[in-house]
Amino acid sequence: MDQVPDPEELIEAAIQWHFDPRTGSRFWLERARTLDFDPRRDVRTFADLRLFPNVANELRDIRVEDLIPTGYGPKADVVGVFESGGTTGAPKRVVLLADWMNCLMTHQMQVMDERGDPRDVDWLSLGPSGPHLFGEIATWQARLRGGMKFSIDMDPRWVKKCLRDGRTEEADRYAEHLIDQGVFVLETQDIGIMMTTPPLLERIARRDELVSLINEKLQLIIWGGAQMDADTRDLFRTEIFPEVRLCGTYGSTMILGTATERTGLTENDPMIFDPFSPYISFSVVDPVTGEDVAYGERGQVVMNHISKSMLLPNNLERDVATRIQPLPRQLGDSVADVTPVAVFENEAVIEGVY
Repeated sequence: MDQVPDPEELIEAAIQWHFDPRTGSRFWLERARTLDFDPRRDVRTFADLRLFPNVANELRDIRVEDLIPTGYGPKADVVGVFESGGTTGAPKRVVLLADWMNCLMTHQMQVMDERGDPRDVDWLSLGPSGPHLFGEIATWQARLRGGMKFSIDMDPRWVKKCLRDGRTEEADRYAEHLIDQGVFVLETQDIGIMMTTPPLLERIARRDELVSLINEKLQLIIWGGAQMDADTRDLFRTEIFPEVRLCGTYGSTMILGTATERTGLTENDPMIFDPFSPYISFSVVDPVTGEDVAYGERGQVVMNHISKSMLLPNNLERDVATRIQPLPRQLGDSVADVTPVAVFENEAVIEGVY
């Protein structure tokens, strides 16, 4: 997986792998019986992925063993089982295998080197832990770049539950408790990179002494897990953290990774995110018709993950974004100015701290 394959070759090979009785997962082999098309015959191109139903909700209660392709044998190298944030109900679960994580990290190390991100510095992950992929990615990135990772134990679901129940004061106290723990790490350790969420960055910005400490110590802040509007980004960059470079990510458990902020953007450019194509790809569509919106127009994000380890196509996400022209040879769209929809699957969308 070190060399990026031709997109259509990847799609064809992945479909054959996931729907071959000798190699496919139990989930997809059983699900294939309910489809009104033959994936191995009918799915050849990126556009053909729209033939698939959105199966993301089925991942709430499926046995995770049934998601692992049998072609890996009885002892697949599993990095971990990871869950969605639980924003719209019971969490969805995916299995992340070692070959995919190695592929993703190879790509992310290349991107970080191209950006000039520091090596041999320690990290602070002030974000979701436990079953969430956010903390695992920080662990791997820190280790591969020669640093140690310090982390804060965060349960974002508790904050969402408090907000949903109207207990805003309790949610505030918990969020401040998280910041207090981060302060102790930053004061006592040589942290060079912090990975956190925009809502926590906004709380950090209210503490003048902490802002000064971050400008003194940190080289890079990587943010993700929630939206950040252009005005807030500009304020962080120019007035609050002028000595620290900020870089955004846009990810989902359902793509088993993140898209990265495009390098070379000016202060006047929107926040554009490019997926790790062709394994991860986006479309921006009209939520009513399912058709692509025009470039520069806003629509709902559809995500695809296509790799040897997992197939999750045609997943309508809870985000709205501007459709952006992709990079050369990229599969699908890039996205900009991502924001959550107000209601998704008949549930109010509450971001909280993640």
